[in-house]
Amino acid sequence: MKKDIILAGVGGQGILSIATVIGVAAVNLGLHLKQAEVHGMSQRGGDVQSHLRLSDKEVMSDLIPFGKADMIISVEPMESLRYLPYLSKEGWIIANSKPFINFSNYPPIENVINEIKAQHHNVVLDADKIARESGSLRSANMVILGAASPFLDIAFENLEESIRFIFGKKGEDIVNVNLKALNAGRDFAVDVVK
Repeated sequence: MKKDIILAGVGGQGILSIATVIGVAAVNLGLHLKQAEVHGMSQRGGDVQSHLRLSDKEVMSDLIPFGKADMIISVEPMESLRYLPYLSKEGWIIANSKPFINFSNYPPIENVINEIKAQHHNVVLDADKIARESGSLRSANMVILGAASPFLDIAFENLEESIRFIFGKKGEDIVNVNLKALNAGRDFAVDVVK
């Protein structure tokens, strides 16, 4: 098993939480894990990306070479396009359709979505809307992770257990809303892939 994942978005969208949930699940399964430092602006609105590498064998480098990423998981649609050179020919893009417009010349969103959908394997979803329906707009990142889950080669139950562990200190309500968001994202992706 080997998965090379680019995580992308803007500051404040929960990229680190996605990485943490995947990372805890991977470690619990005995997988090797390397994560490049998160690069970009840490304040709300700046672009953020990280490389996450999982394998059942030792991982030597924390950086993913161009053309080798198995997946781009992006909470912001245009940020997914920034990392297309990393995506392998069989790789998946999982992206939110709702933009975080943080500069004046943001391209028309329909152009961005069309470019994502032009990629062979993609799941584009309105994670903000699904998160709101799940009980918290702040859980859009868990919706995106749920949509990515069918392609991660990590049992869904392991991701759920990671959420319970990571968010458990914040209370049962926070755990439940994140689990609901994760499940809603997965349901969406499974329906799209059918």
